[in-house]
Amino acid sequence: MSGPGNQALNANSVVGQHANLEITNHGSDWYYAICAAMGASTIVFMALALRRPQHDRVFHYITAGITAVACIAYFAMGSNLGQVPIQAEFIRPGSRWVRSAGTREIFYARYIDWVITTPLLLLDLLLTAGVPTPTILATLLADEIMIGTGLIGALTQTRYKWGFWSFGMAALFFIAYELLFDARRHAQMLGGDAKKTFLTCGCFLIFIWFLYPIAWGLGEGGNVIHPDGEAVFYGVLDFLAKPVFGFLLLWGHRKMTSSSVGLRVRNRSQLASEKVAPGTTQQEGVHPDGPGTSAGGNPATTTGHATHNV
Repeated sequence: MSGPGNQALNANSVVGQHANLEITNHGSDWYYAICAAMGASTIVFMALALRRPQHDRVFHYITAGITAVACIAYFAMGSNLGQVPIQAEFIRPGSRWVRSAGTREIFYARYIDWVITTPLLLLDLLLTAGVPTPTILATLLADEIMIGTGLIGALTQTRYKWGFWSFGMAALFFIAYELLFDARRHAQMLGGDAKKTFLTCGCFLIFIWFLYPIAWGLGEGGNVIHPDGEAVFYGVLDFLAKPVFGFLLLWGHRKMTSSSVGLRVRNRSQLASEKVAPGTTQQEGVHPDGPGTSAGGNPATTTGHATHNV
């Protein structure tokens, strides 16, 4: 039952089906606290973005988008919405945490959050390291596989859920390899603040991400801890992987520009105003916007890292 301050569980008890084992008022309060932290972080990240030129706001916008989506997801979970009851594989009548509850609450809202925000977290890192576009796409695909298999496994009532957990772990190891070896090599080519920021944030994120499968195994997978404990476990991890990660990343980018990591952000309104005016002459064979990157050699081919047009 909800206390006098938080009536979310009572108000939404009529929405959909509910599990025998679901969050209490304590879990709801915790979800709302993380929701507030995500929302406050989003405001701070956007405020920091406004202090930068528009063409240097890419990382600020990505990072603010991560916490904004998480804020909405945590509001849903704090309201006990975006969930579905699933028959637990392991019934533990002797456990003081889960007892003999038959069905357990699974928040699919959490996976909607992750399927949007985890690729953005990787994009922050991979763009910082100057990783080529094909590698970025392959890594983001592995991430989507990891989240998708985690959701299917959580919704599976039989031991086959652990097969999906294994697929997700394989995807996670691929992501870790790309970050710790391939992306690190590109970051070392860039050097300076880009290398330092990538190494700090990359190692931090990978360490946090390898704790998620443990939380999954204790919560949705093994039905070992109560949904309130699951809320705390995931909430701490998400807080570290999103707001804390975001502040570390943007602090590292405070002296960097988009061009310093190979991003070329085009100001289309400025390009339009620089078109050849009527009555002026144009050198034959030269585009009005000037020669392409091949005229003087592509810097990306000489330095070994990619240049991305935005």
